[in-house]
Amino acid sequence: MSPAKTILLNTGAAIPVIGLGTWQSSENATRDAVRHALQHGYRHIDTALNYGNEKEVGEGIRASGIPREEIWVTTKLDNHWHHRVQVGLESSLKDLGLDYLDLYLIHFPCSTDPDDRTKHLEDWDFVKTWQEMQKLLDTGKVKNIGVSNFQITHLERLLNDPSCKVVPAVNQVELHPYNPSPKLLAYCASKNIHCTAYSCLGGHSDSPINGQTNLTKDPIIFQIAESKKKTPAQILLQWGLQRGVSVIPKSVTPSRIENNFDLGDWNLTEEEFKRISAVTTRSKVVGDGWMPIRVFLGDDE
Repeated sequence: MSPAKTILLNTGAAIPVIGLGTWQSSENATRDAVRHALQHGYRHIDTALNYGNEKEVGEGIRASGIPREEIWVTTKLDNHWHHRVQVGLESSLKDLGLDYLDLYLIHFPCSTDPDDRTKHLEDWDFVKTWQEMQKLLDTGKVKNIGVSNFQITHLERLLNDPSCKVVPAVNQVELHPYNPSPKLLAYCASKNIHCTAYSCLGGHSDSPINGQTNLTKDPIIFQIAESKKKTPAQILLQWGLQRGVSVIPKSVTPSRIENNFDLGDWNLTEEEFKRISAVTTRSKVVGDGWMPIRVFLGDDE
């Protein structure tokens, strides 16, 4: 599968199968990483209001010299903006310096009270948020809408609500061999919802959230990488692509950004794919302990 390849969403739009993630990237590093990625073939950049780097992402896009219409930009509505969707969108567009988004996601199915982030908003939840998200499609400022970190329970509730007129185009979730979520993938496929994998290389030992999940050091991944003369990260990304998901690996190192995109002229064999899929270790990078409600319900395996 070529990294230049795209996958058609249920809207008819074509999302690039590999993009650059920017979570936990510092300001200058984000700007330079985005510029470098775009100049080396990437056409999908993923960010979020929550990351605090939308301004730098926009600067990197402009510094790249790549025309805006050739770039797919994804960002996300933060939890405490759920009842202010239009305002949240305008904030992101202003910081990015863009007129429109290719994809706008609800970051988590959690509507947090902005005055007390230990509490959930009264009389508000992600179903109402989705009602407001749907309205954005008529503004011309958002081409596609979707969700992130939604489990089967959340999707069932949303899709079965009479107010849901638009099926999410994308569900962006944590996906890697230690958190493969086969039931969630199958459910989304049955509803024609595309899945994008974040934390597709696992986490890092200094991750402040949940996981110490560095999959690049997994012995099976390492062995396959050695035998194919590829990096462990390339093996993990190819595994994701061969599952039919798009991937958004985060890196600020130019050589790694380039290697992560070099996935076009080779594949994992069926045996290699099965060996990785058979890994039994389970671990997540992102948890929900910092939110007022649980969002990871364990119904995705």
